[in-house]
Amino acid sequence: MKKLFALLALFTITLTNAQDFKTLTYFVNDSTKLELDLFLPKTKSAENLPLLIHVHGGGFAGGQRQDGYTVCREAAKNGYAAATISYTLYMKGKKFSCDGILTEKVKAFRIAANQLWQATLFFIKNSEKYNIDTDKIFISGSSAGAETVLHAAFWDRDLMALYHEKLSNDFKYAGMISGSGAIMDINLITEKNLIPVMFFHGSCDPTVPYGTAAHHLCPTDSSGWLMLFGSYSIYNKIIELNGNTQLFTYCNGGHEYSAELFIQPEETVKFISQVLAGEKMQAHTIISTGKTCKRNTYSFCD
Repeated sequence: MKKLFALLALFTITLTNAQDFKTLTYFVNDSTKLELDLFLPKTKSAENLPLLIHVHGGGFAGGQRQDGYTVCREAAKNGYAAATISYTLYMKGKKFSCDGILTEKVKAFRIAANQLWQATLFFIKNSEKYNIDTDKIFISGSSAGAETVLHAAFWDRDLMALYHEKLSNDFKYAGMISGSGAIMDINLITEKNLIPVMFFHGSCDPTVPYGTAAHHLCPTDSSGWLMLFGSYSIYNKIIELNGNTQLFTYCNGGHEYSAELFIQPEETVKFISQVLAGEKMQAHTIISTGKTCKRNTYSFCD
């Protein structure tokens, strides 16, 4: 009898923990096989679904697509399709800080952005199979993932393409959510390629600058010196262009906030819903962390 109860308990646990996603291969070549986990709403829809594609963080050296499960589950619960992707961790075993090699850093950004483009192409090609509305594809990312989505949205895809099959420069993502991310050239963002963007970032981030500064705050004679434009700088650029944007600032917070609104994903899903509803958003939400920062230069965080 005890064995029977144990088996029943195990069966119940198995059902409770049953996978609520499909693992799919989105890209294969001679040296690389990349997978994603796709979450779909439990209730089937007669209409095509908006899609969120999430890119995990980890300095292009670590992290895993499972890090995106919380935000993907929340999106699916609200009637959207959502996928979290694996990508090549090019910086694994390499130096990504001040003593690294600049060209290797840029290559890591480029590989990840190209692989996000391939994931996007996968869903465009399979839109009927998975009931995806290809005009409503959103992207999100934390830290390295945020740097990936920012460059994927604004880079010239013909110039930066690494693979034979390219995502057209005419394609525009419906919107983006960036957690503690930055872009290498703010001039990449123009009226023509502008999309709605929600940012969240700690104002005292020593890894990825909140404003405009070197990656890891490296001194200018560093081999890995790379200027980056962070969330606050990009937010102001989009405001200047009269674009659609929100910024959540964690005052005096560091890089530990890079996944905050994916771990607590309600604001992320709310942003997607607002974009789909055609709402105009230009808002800066300042959040107290109770922390102090010796480098604080933002009066709104005093």
